[in-house]
Amino acid sequence: MTPPLRIGTRRSALALWQANHVAGLLRAGHPGLEVTLVEITTQGDRFLQAPLAEVGGKGLFVQEIEQALLRGEVDLAVHSLKDLPAEMPAGLVLAAPPPREDPRDALVSRHGAGLAALPEGARVGTSSLRRAVQLRARRRDLRIVSIRGNVQTRLERAVGAGKDPLDAVVLAQAGLTRLGLHGQVSESLDPDAFVPAVGQGILGLQRRVDDRRVAALVGPLGDRDAEVAARAERALLARLGAGCHVPLGGYARQGDRVKLVAMLGDPETLQLHRVEREGPAGEAERVGREAADALLAGDGGRLLASFRPAPPPES
Repeated sequence: MTPPLRIGTRRSALALWQANHVAGLLRAGHPGLEVTLVEITTQGDRFLQAPLAEVGGKGLFVQEIEQALLRGEVDLAVHSLKDLPAEMPAGLVLAAPPPREDPRDALVSRHGAGLAALPEGARVGTSSLRRAVQLRARRRDLRIVSIRGNVQTRLERAVGAGKDPLDAVVLAQAGLTRLGLHGQVSESLDPDAFVPAVGQGILGLQRRVDDRRVAALVGPLGDRDAEVAARAERALLARLGAGCHVPLGGYARQGDRVKLVAMLGDPETLQLHRVEREGPAGEAERVGREAADALLAGDGGRLLASFRPAPPPES
């Protein structure tokens, strides 16, 4: 009997949607395949009171799942690609992702107003330095409030009637769409002007390097355009060595050629260092590295050197 394929995932509603989506694709592509979910709590789920940049970075959302994968307790991990650091543990590799969901950031406001129409001094919630810098670069009067938690918890701060309401929150449009909450969006922010996180909207399918069975099962799920975009954006991330403590954005459009816009923000001056690079889709990594080098060649290099990641919290 063929053993079931075990998918490791976080417990949040969005993570479970993503894992179930991949499970459905696998079952459809391989009739008779049994797929089960293994829910895992990560450090990022436990440390919710401080901004992510202060508690060790985006890797906190994936470390326990990666360890379970390496120990053979799960066969495949499904992440939001934007949660994966540029460097992965030895023995693990990314499979080609399914088609990308909408990569844009989305503003959800209390009265349905877009970014330009928010009242003077509006309180806007986000835990992302990248989003905070870009928000204030466009509206210096805004007051940024650090919020964490799952999608529903953050939405409640802007559209609910609970304690300490906000005027607006900014979330990934992909998560809202996947959870059927697209109708809550007040404004979808132009990704060329408000640059998304690297990998936003893409699923990160992670497997063991030597697991040929899983490689064969997930291979047919891969989407060329999503794979090209992921390669370009993650090459940018790797070249800069940046984590979530750095206000970095990267977004690639792809076809026969890949076009990448990259942004590095300065939290002090609110200056946005922005570059664009383009090249053949088959050279996506080179395009990403060239964009990183262009940022490093300007003031972005000095700015990047000023950032220091925080140590992870004690367990």
